[in-house]
Amino acid sequence: MYMTSIAAILIDNGMGQSAPVLERLATSQQIRSVALAGAPSANVTAVHRLRATSLRPAAAIVETLRWFETTDVSHLLCVMSPRVEITANGLRRLTNVAADTRAAIVYSDFFDAAPNGAATLHPLIDCQPGSIRDDFDFGQALLISRAAANGLADAIEAERAATAFGGWYDLRLRLTERGPVVHMSEPTYSVAAAVEHSAGDSHFSYVDPRNRNYQIEMELIATAHLKRIGAWLPPPNTQLIDDKTSFPVECSVVVPVRNRAKTVADAVSSALSQETDFPFNVIVVDNHSTDGTSDVLRNLAAKSDRLVHLIPTRRDLGIGGCWNEAIYHEKCGRYAVQLDSDDLYASPGVLTHIVGEFQRGPYAAIIGSYTIVDFNLQPIPPGLIDHREWTAENGHNNALRIAGLGAPRAFHVPTLRTIGFPNVSYGEDYAVALRISRQYQIGRIYDSLYWCRRWEGNSDHALSIETQNRYAFYKDRLRSTEVAARQQLSDIR
Repeated sequence: MYMTSIAAILIDNGMGQSAPVLERLATSQQIRSVALAGAPSANVTAVHRLRATSLRPAAAIVETLRWFETTDVSHLLCVMSPRVEITANGLRRLTNVAADTRAAIVYSDFFDAAPNGAATLHPLIDCQPGSIRDDFDFGQALLISRAAANGLADAIEAERAATAFGGWYDLRLRLTERGPVVHMSEPTYSVAAAVEHSAGDSHFSYVDPRNRNYQIEMELIATAHLKRIGAWLPPPNTQLIDDKTSFPVECSVVVPVRNRAKTVADAVSSALSQETDFPFNVIVVDNHSTDGTSDVLRNLAAKSDRLVHLIPTRRDLGIGGCWNEAIYHEKCGRYAVQLDSDDLYASPGVLTHIVGEFQRGPYAAIIGSYTIVDFNLQPIPPGLIDHREWTAENGHNNALRIAGLGAPRAFHVPTLRTIGFPNVSYGEDYAVALRISRQYQIGRIYDSLYWCRRWEGNSDHALSIETQNRYAFYKDRLRSTEVAARQQLSDIR
């Protein structure tokens, strides 16, 4: 019978709350050894003190694994914060599942504990082959098996992809290569409330220039992982789909919209005001708006024959489905350029800039940059989003790690028509960009091409944790599909 025994490590994040947690861990009948990364608020006996103060540096991970090797146990319990309280029964559930599944990592849902004693379930999502992003949430307590961890300290030291920031990221990717990762859809512990970063701060952290060294290291770690699992690809060089087809215009601006009477006129006007030496139109796919948006568009269309106002016959379309209505329409141009119904082009030369870039290189897509502004067009943090982490050599691989590739997005329509969009309203752009990057070159423009207006009506405003989980799971599923496809291409090569 497979038996579990536990060593535990507590990460003290400087909150001065580690002593009582260490006391509980050290006196637990289920835990044989305890180590601390960080300084406790009081002396606690029978605890091994690590030099490390967090699990971010590679040296800290190596030190932790070396200590784990000296213990005569089957699993390492990582407690990521002194705010965690895990009961004997919760620990028993974790170890039982670890024994039953022989998993490399076992993690679970947990309770968020409010100061008033109330507890709210905090669900997590399953870890997939495509959960390569460095911000995947395993919660605040997880079990690592000795069988999976054996030899990883040597491997991390030898490869040196991780240095100052990516120790934990490197370890958990390597563990996923060694065995299953099991998510228990039940709470086994609780976590006291703490001040968290806002969703907007974390969402854009990977394009913050202050984090550049961090991002470079994370890209090195992710790239090494993709090579180990056979999903790394050299720069793509597939030729674009033959575009000798006759198009009614050279370029179409595509605006999917539903219930944006407050903003759509400004967006459409900024598109119609573009100055070009080639013909273009604006295709607005009005997804059965009920707030007066349709009337606004009809009035605008009566004044300009370049505005194509489409109302789909279907009523089951997401944003991706609306894009399909536009790109397969007979009035769509050779290039399709994105504009959200909340946003505005920054100058009348945007389309000229984008089409010129298409003509300079064999690109299936061009992705520009944008500036975050308030409703009055005043810049707000983080300001310019330019995705300078992209490189022609490795951007297509690093795209599997990051949250998105940027905007505005523009596409070579003949090539795009062979791919199409998924009929969803979140991640549809990421899905297409990933698929294109696997096979075709993507061009970049680092000048700010449009103003992205943040306001209470944005579709990603104040999302519930359930919605955040659904969106994150979907993007991970897209990555999983890409990993599988790229592994097949790697085998062929």
